[in-house]
Amino acid sequence: MNKYEILYILSAELDDAARDGLIEKFQSIITNSGGEIESVDKWGLKKLAYPISYKQDGYYVVMTFASGAEIPAELERQMRISDEVMRFLVTVRK
Repeated sequence: MNKYEILYILSAELDDAARDGLIEKFQSIITNSGGEIESVDKWGLKKLAYPISYKQDGYYVVMTFASGAEIPAELERQMRISDEVMRFLVTVRK
């Protein structure tokens, strides 16, 4: 199992229930595929460095997890098709 870290930015326009639902959805993708979530750090609403789709703010979340190599690919796929995810970045931790 490799260790990964993913940072993603959700739309600031989401209400708390929808935001928590998306975070839970991404966590369940990892756990249902046999991965382990080490930590989920919700940074909260932050001003973006530059506008993305005319939006100035975003909700930042950092999640660290251990899994096989196929799970980050599935996470990326799910985030690409979700309109509420503005940006994301998956990195391998040493």
